[in-house]
Amino acid sequence: MSITETVLLIILVGLVVLILGNIAFQVAAERKNPPVGVFTVCDGVRLHYIERGDAAAPCVVLFHGNGTMIQDLVLSGLVDRLAQNYRVVCFDRPGFGYSDRPRTRIWTATTQAALFAKALDQLGVRNPVVLGHSWGTLVAIALALRSGYAVSGLVLVSGYYFPTYRVDFWLMSAPAMPLLGDLMRYTISPFISWAIMPKLMRTLFAPRAIPPEFKNEFPISLALRPKQLRAAAEESAFLIPAAAQLQLQYRGIRCPVRIVHGKADRLIEADQSRRLHEALPRSLLHLVEDAGHMVTYADTPGIADAVAALALPAPVRTA
Repeated sequence: MSITETVLLIILVGLVVLILGNIAFQVAAERKNPPVGVFTVCDGVRLHYIERGDAAAPCVVLFHGNGTMIQDLVLSGLVDRLAQNYRVVCFDRPGFGYSDRPRTRIWTATTQAALFAKALDQLGVRNPVVLGHSWGTLVAIALALRSGYAVSGLVLVSGYYFPTYRVDFWLMSAPAMPLLGDLMRYTISPFISWAIMPKLMRTLFAPRAIPPEFKNEFPISLALRPKQLRAAAEESAFLIPAAAQLQLQYRGIRCPVRIVHGKADRLIEADQSRRLHEALPRSLLHLVEDAGHMVTYADTPGIADAVAALALPAPVRTA
């Protein structure tokens, strides 16, 4: 056997070991962190969700951001706080947590909104207030723009609404590429993601420290599974095009909107929310001091109040 053949054999064996190791890691992560909710099948897609609160109360629907899952919004305290007064439905978006993300579709914000409109209809959810965080704001907006499904209000938190020059998002999309991306996700991508995770988490929560509940309880291992890394990479690639597509339709949003953003957000600048506020005459903007991208943890009561302002029935007026 020549030196070249020996080197190629070593590389091949190394790749096989990495692939098998990542498959084993994924199985172990799912055994350690089983589903926290229940499942529904909608339009051929298996969706994982939780439901809390009074089923007869007005409904609030929550959509998490890129790379996370239901547990993020639970650990922030939003789910429990809102469940005191409302019916709360919180999904793992396609490809995250335990929800499927079939490769036969391109999972844009509009595609996801179409799926969730059907899923919410199946669950008997009518006229909800929809809260989206980060990437989830685009899904919330796309849902509000659908002619066949009505929402009573939007709460948009830490969103990206207008296309800008962002090299970092394109670099993070490499694992979404066909074939090469698949190889990356089952070999080196989980290790690279694990290595950069501490710095990324500090950036997301800055200027505040990472909350103990997130640091100790968020299932990082689920977020680093090859299949979730594909969803996260795809959404990094889709973010700028999705904002470019939706910005032309913002004035078509007819429901009231509350916009929340951390002033010190180091991932998505607060100017994104300022611009959206200017584009939406019926919106109110709240910029949170000393808060970053994970403003859901920094100002949980304020965000819950924003939901309450939209979810409570209008007062009865007498002559």
